[in-house]
Amino acid sequence: MDIAVIGSNMVDLISYIDKMPKEGETLEAPDFKIGCGGKGANQAVAAAKLGSKVMMVTKVGDDIFADNTIKNLKSYGIDTEFTSKVPGTPSGVAPIFVDPESRNRILIIKGANQHLLPEDVDRSAEKLKKCSLIVLQLEIPLQTVYHAIEFGNKHGIPVILNPAPASKDLDFKYVCKSDFFIPNESELEILTGMPVENEKQIREAASTLIEKGLKNVIVTMGSRGVMWVTKEKTHTVESHKVAAIDTTGAGDAFIGCFAHFFVQNGDVLNAIKMATAFAALSVTKRGTQTSYPSVEELEQFLKLRV
Repeated sequence: MDIAVIGSNMVDLISYIDKMPKEGETLEAPDFKIGCGGKGANQAVAAAKLGSKVMMVTKVGDDIFADNTIKNLKSYGIDTEFTSKVPGTPSGVAPIFVDPESRNRILIIKGANQHLLPEDVDRSAEKLKKCSLIVLQLEIPLQTVYHAIEFGNKHGIPVILNPAPASKDLDFKYVCKSDFFIPNESELEILTGMPVENEKQIREAASTLIEKGLKNVIVTMGSRGVMWVTKEKTHTVESHKVAAIDTTGAGDAFIGCFAHFFVQNGDVLNAIKMATAFAALSVTKRGTQTSYPSVEELEQFLKLRV
């Protein structure tokens, strides 16, 4: 097994809107779609579509969405042995609103994701030990995230932590044991309390996290690209200019692709470059997982950019 994603799944309820309604106002929206999402599942699918062998440790509810979520993961070849149902609990859902400029606003209802506990990590231990990388996010209980980081450290498995949605309750005693910390600008702002209006401010905010003990901070900056900060250096990778249709799930696309290429040869900068292209290509289609390109589509995109 290449990658273990310990994290969330959601059912995306996507409304494409002309504008957000005001309080008490009812508006007609031009389109609606239901899709499979959740940060953990998105990242797992992105890596799997590129050819990584991926296992997912996650929880679904016992509602109408559960079986479809499991079926969807399996359709991408993801190992679902440790994807289980929580009786009497709804699956996680994410109402998403996408405006004409492709900007999105998202609400999440964690549902069964709140029931993913440290003992679920332990239950999957034998298979987890054989993985080359563990990927985590924050749509599951923090104690489970910390336990998974400790598990990775104990067994010599690198850990990616995507601090999304950002939480000021994060305990950096555990966070600093992760190998890669990958926030976007708004998450970086929440976590540091510092402004992130330009690259200089982003670098300064990321550097405060390095000072706390993090090894690698990789900040996804949307159209401004990606900034990789370590104790020794800062490296910025420019974004690819594309006609964005829907940016939902672009950050997860980046992380799943980064994980795939990092596992291949450990080259961080190359993994960032590939993930930047993969994420850019993903925003040219609607949806989350359905927008993620295949290996062939990514290769063709990169050929045209040379």
